[in-house]
Amino acid sequence: MSKRLKLTFSIALVFAINIAIILLIQWQTSASAVTYMQGSSGDVVKEIQTKLRNWGYTTSTADGVYGPRTVEAVKYFQSKNKLTVDGICGPQTLAAMGINPSVYTGGSLNSDINLLARIISAESRGEPYQGQVAVGAVVLNRVKHPSFPNTLAGVIYQKGAFTAVVDGQFDQPVAESSKRAAQDALNGFDPSGGSIYYFNPVTATSTWILSRPQIVTIGRHVFCK
Repeated sequence: MSKRLKLTFSIALVFAINIAIILLIQWQTSASAVTYMQGSSGDVVKEIQTKLRNWGYTTSTADGVYGPRTVEAVKYFQSKNKLTVDGICGPQTLAAMGINPSVYTGGSLNSDINLLARIISAESRGEPYQGQVAVGAVVLNRVKHPSFPNTLAGVIYQKGAFTAVVDGQFDQPVAESSKRAAQDALNGFDPSGGSIYYFNPVTATSTWILSRPQIVTIGRHVFCK
């Protein structure tokens, strides 16, 4: 091999190695930014839950929604594997579980429908269909309102916002009508008339909620500003 050919080969090899190093750094940076915590949803969360259930860290179903039970199961897993116990699935915890988020794909819209359908089902089970859509609309109205978190998960998991998230109803099977109601609400159907609150006048105990400007009553719920 001539000196010129050897030099050309060496330069090409160095160039290829540099490119590989850059790509590896970019991949590691991207992977390190992937974190799943309470409020997350989707296929990766479902895989996390499935593994935790199979390994005996939880008895909850793998529903793809990172709720309080998943947080506790992750903490249990972390404590047993000498990881930082924070209930958050970051790069180290995901690696310990053997999960690579980059192999998963899925639209955020599907995750939003799933999460919204769960809260609709939990909060308005047995209500007329229009009332179910109205509950979903209230949740979405809060996302856009400056007084509430600006994400769907943030609104739903906001402390004290929905009793159904705390008392276990949120973990119950989702009614088919609630899935349709979630889609309708996301499509812009708002029977609540722009409400950001609702209550059942039979069971409500807060004098504050009773004082809110009322817009419409659907089924057992009064919707208000």
